[in-house]
Amino acid sequence: MKILFSPFSPYVRKCLVTAHELGLSDRITLLPSSANPVNRDLEIIPLNPLGKVPTFFADDGQVLYDSRVICEYLNDLAKGSLIPAAGSARWQTLTLQALGDGILDAALLARYEDAARPAERQWPQWRAAQLDKAETSLAHLDAHPGLLANRVDLGALAVGCALWYLDLRFADFDWRARHQPVADWYAAFSKRPSMAAAWSL
Repeated sequence: MKILFSPFSPYVRKCLVTAHELGLSDRITLLPSSANPVNRDLEIIPLNPLGKVPTFFADDGQVLYDSRVICEYLNDLAKGSLIPAAGSARWQTLTLQALGDGILDAALLARYEDAARPAERQWPQWRAAQLDKAETSLAHLDAHPGLLANRVDLGALAVGCALWYLDLRFADFDWRARHQPVADWYAAFSKRPSMAAAWSL
């Protein structure tokens, strides 16, 4: 198996953390990529018309994207339990994954405002509104601690990767100062071998 890799992509990281939890990480080869929201990597587009990472190559020749599909594939391949098969537990896990992914979507838009848009065209209110999505999501998790407590599933992994990315790109956001329950959870969860792992080409 192979995956188009960027060391700072939180969605690539989510896939690799999932593979690590499932005991599959040693079977995945990292492939370099130059995905960019403006200067698109033309080598990716024939494989994934969105031109994005992660793009994943299964051993049977299938090309899979995005992270949600890749993580579900890995869980199925390993006969894992990161996504419950049915019932309310399944929908809770997938909804929590959507919350983590939503934080990441918003954070990436804020990041692109900083890093990809010319300075004279930047829109501070847009950036602030995107980060406010992270703010309200973390407040929701603070108010409902049972959503994260005592679980290791794809939902928790998605939230963990979102917090990793906020730390990576938005030190000034200082989310821990306002969200102590989530900070306490992440302090423990981030010590999992999968979350603490570092990947490079």
